[in-house]
Formats: sequence, structure tokens, C-alpha cells
Amino acid sequence: MHHSSGFLKLVEQARKRIKECTSEDVHARIARGEKFHFIDVREDHEYWIDHASGASHLSKGILERDIEAVIPDKQAEIVLYCGGGYRSVLAADALQQMGYQNVESMRGGIKAWRDAGFPLEKDKAI
Repeated sequence: MHHSSGFLKLVEQARKRIKECTSEDVHARIARGEKFHFIDVREDHEYWIDHASGASHLSKGILERDIEAVIPDKQAEIVLYCGGGYRSVLAADALQQMGYQNVESMRGGIKAWRDAGFPLEKDKAI
């Protein structure tokens, strides 16, 4: 996908303020049974096609509006991902601005997860 220079500049600025992790890091945490919120911030139709096993869904369009009802604990560990790791960087930055202190963006997004061969799920409504 081709991204505009303005969008990429915004992502790079936000990337300096947030923490990132790899899909391998996240998969290992799940395998160890660690408790954290694993959230797919892609659009509904993207999530329905497939998503990382165990992930919940709050699209970037509603994340800031709904996050405090879904995860009221500002100390909770949260890992966000999107398609390629750009939108989740912006989402992580926004959550930090809202006071969330343990937020990470998964580099490479669902593409990195798929490429690593990690488990996927499909929405049960389809």
C-alpha cells in the first residue's frame, strides 16, 4: 500500500513517543500465559476477514471514544496492532495522551503476524 508523505511523517513523529514490540514478542507473551489486552485497531471489515488469535477489536475510528469503558485501568498492559504497523502507532500515541501508561504497538501489524505463521481467527459472524 502506498502511504502519503504527510501520513508517514505523522507516524514517524508518533513512533518516537511510543513503545513497539514484535509479533514474536506478543506470541511469546501469549504462550507464557501473560495477561494483557491484545487489540486489533483495523476497520471492521479487515477484522472480520481474519485477526490474530486472542485479539479483541476496537477500530481506530472508535478507540479513543470507547477505550475507557472497555479498559478503565490506565495501568493495564495493552498491545495494539493494525495492518502494517502504522495506524497502531498513532493509536498508541493517542492512548498515551489519554493517560494509558503501558501501551505498545506491534511492528508490522497483522502482516508480520501472518508471515510468522502465528494463529489466526475469523469472525464467527461470517
